[in-house]
Amino acid sequence: MLTADGFDKAFIGTATRCGQPTLAVYSVDKCIKILMKRDGMTSEEALEYFYFNVVGGWHGETTPLFVESVSFTEACESYWEEENERTESEKNLGCEEKLATSS
Repeated sequence: MLTADGFDKAFIGTATRCGQPTLAVYSVDKCIKILMKRDGMTSEEALEYFYFNVVGGWHGETTPLFVESVSFTEACESYWEEENERTESEKNLGCEEKLATSS
């Protein structure tokens, strides 16, 4: 399992999927806080550095995952803002039904 150097305190677990290698999983919020505290970055500097240098680095199929904690509703709304059209697979996620019942 490949890990992200310097982000041990942001480690939140592992992710598995059928037939795929186990991946290390990190909290984005915790990674940003580490960069701010450890390296003296502002929030804006830490975000820019993190997304370009950490998330932007591909190290093969065992590259760690970085998770942002959001509610199901927030995730659906954010996704729909970015995409004008939904595919059949996105409709199958159940976002439409969940949003309708959560209002």
